[in-house]
Amino acid sequence: MNVVDDRPEPPKRGSEREMLRAYLDFHRATLAMKCQGLSDEELRQQSMPPSTLSLLGLVRHMAEVERTWFRRVIGREEGLPFVWSEKGDFQEAYEAGASTRAEAFAAWEAEVEHARRIEREAETLDVQAHFARWGEDVSLRFVMLHLVHEYARHNGHADFLREGVDGVVGA
Repeated sequence: MNVVDDRPEPPKRGSEREMLRAYLDFHRATLAMKCQGLSDEELRQQSMPPSTLSLLGLVRHMAEVERTWFRRVIGREEGLPFVWSEKGDFQEAYEAGASTRAEAFAAWEAEVEHARRIEREAETLDVQAHFARWGEDVSLRFVMLHLVHEYARHNGHADFLREGVDGVVGA
């Protein structure tokens, strides 16, 4: 299967904010590209026992990550539940055995749109909010850098997962 690479190319020059936005969107698009053209069953295919890691699990996990950092932390939406865990456990998102592309991507895309709105509305990257789990304040700059890192790491996993499903490799 040929995968269409329609990811936005990050600029080589620009403001700090433009660069962070562009690289975050590039990595978001990379995860979506790794899932292109696969059935629900293929997206749920796990890497190797005992790991339950799957492409669909990564999409679900990144929905939780976007939701936590942008809506709960920077947006200060108190009491916002996790999408897939009543216990507030990030790991539960990886358990995608009964999930579908439609369900996972709808949640992830909605969280990405919330994140983009919150970032656009922030006056500066220096906006700070408290991350209770660490007991520390973090800036929007940190959150955006953290998500670039999180996506880049998980996109590496997605490379291996995709290759295991149908042999597609690259980018």
